[in-house]
Amino acid sequence: MHQIPMTLRGAEKLRKELEYLKNVQRPDIIRSIVEAREHGDLKENAEYHAAREKQGFCEGRIQEIEATLSNAQIIDVTKFLPSSRVIFGSTVSVKNLHSAEKKTYLIVGDDEADFKKNLISINSPIARGMVSKQAGDIVVINTPRGEVEYEILQVAYL
Repeated sequence: MHQIPMTLRGAEKLRKELEYLKNVQRPDIIRSIVEAREHGDLKENAEYHAAREKQGFCEGRIQEIEATLSNAQIIDVTKFLPSSRVIFGSTVSVKNLHSAEKKTYLIVGDDEADFKKNLISINSPIARGMVSKQAGDIVVINTPRGEVEYEILQVAYL
């Protein structure tokens, strides 16, 4: 399999979730299953079936996280030589030249992306348009609503 780029922050977040699932949620679900079995007939035991369904989701998520982490290429941008260029893992402040709205984005891997939290995938149109540019550059991004021009205000490696 090919390696998937991931920030150090994203890998730590996944490791914490994995630890929680294995050490807290999994034992809770097992206790729920044991308690539900004690109620008798499993065919009509809604608590048992709900706990087993929850167990399936939990185990599936554990497998998903383990697979993601095993294929992750963890990139710590703080270890790179300082540069003024936009790269994977950099924090980029931009200004929309049409609306004058300013935003700050962190360029992350696909598994970490969350646009509501300003975490954009390296494969997104806006990130692809900004990669290798530097502060002061104007980039034109094709969006579903048409072309949008952004000025890169600042590039940081946090």
